[in-house]
Amino acid sequence: MKNAPHFVNGPVATVSSKFMNSILQSYMYQLFDAIAFCHINRILHRDLKPQNLLVNSEGHIKLADFGLARTFNMPVNALTHEVVTLWYRAPEVLLGTKFYATGVDIWSLGCIFAEMILLKPMFAGDSEIDQLFRIFRVMGTATEQNWPGCVHLLEYKASFPKWEPKPLPSAFEQYEADDLFLQLMVYDPSRRLSAKNAMLHPYFDDVALVPIRLPKNDAKQIVQTD
Repeated sequence: MKNAPHFVNGPVATVSSKFMNSILQSYMYQLFDAIAFCHINRILHRDLKPQNLLVNSEGHIKLADFGLARTFNMPVNALTHEVVTLWYRAPEVLLGTKFYATGVDIWSLGCIFAEMILLKPMFAGDSEIDQLFRIFRVMGTATEQNWPGCVHLLEYKASFPKWEPKPLPSAFEQYEADDLFLQLMVYDPSRRLSAKNAMLHPYFDDVALVPIRLPKNDAKQIVQTD
């Protein structure tokens, strides 16, 4: 099995523009389906990122590397916050909570979705505080108004700079992906869209499932799962 893809120079970046939206839809639908299966069976992946996704030339995509995966129960037990590669780490984890659940995987999928659209990571921090501030600069600073209870998290500071939400890059609107993305990136984990409900979002009304026949020149760049 070869190295996993990076969307900047991997499967999405290499395809012709007319294939782009159908591939985005198919990849994300498959990812939500896979993580919904995990969550229904009370498994958190906890390390979703492009490097842990395997795809082939027919458009099948699979989750890989369950080394940080853990089972969970309700109520949620305390878990380590040293999980998920920094660029895909949910704000509740960045703010020090030890009580998290499926929302951490959903946030990571939102970051992956953005990376496929923008062809670059949306929040590429070099430290936990830089990561948090990069999120705040785009999504607005987390407050008691948009995330009740966040001020009580271990790493939350009243002195955080106050940023207002910014408009999303035009590419999100181009692919009619802005509403789905924003529902995946809700600060309050209890209000973040579930994987199962994400599959019912209108963004997927015309999703074309695999196989997606890519041009040969494009398919050569895609990691094989076999």
